[in-house]
Amino acid sequence: MRGTLTGQRYVTDIIRPHVGSFLNGLPGAIFQQDNARPHTARVAQDFLGHFMTVPWPARSSDLSSVAQVWDQLKRQMTSCHSVHDLELAVQDLWVHVPQDDIRLLINSMPNRVATCIAAGGCPARY
Repeated sequence: MRGTLTGQRYVTDIIRPHVGSFLNGLPGAIFQQDNARPHTARVAQDFLGHFMTVPWPARSSDLSSVAQVWDQLKRQMTSCHSVHDLELAVQDLWVHVPQDDIRLLINSMPNRVATCIAAGGCPARY
């Protein structure tokens, strides 16, 4: 996404057209997001009010599976000379993330939650 992601842009460009319709098709689904400012903005909280969401402790990136995937992608990135090259490189890496890696991250969630609780919500040391 180019530019600054505000709470309103988050709702207008991401939540309403993609997440909201997806969650409406999954009764009982739980939505997870971190405490980024656009996510905690009143407009975003109001829009998500009728969906079930996970309360998110501060400083707990260990609970974000997508943060783990982004970390993996960052380690694989080569240097890019333009924003366009960067976008293409990230898109290519993203579509080639092995599904087994994603399953491992999902299956590791109970252990990561336990570790986060034991660390009092602070980042865990691995």
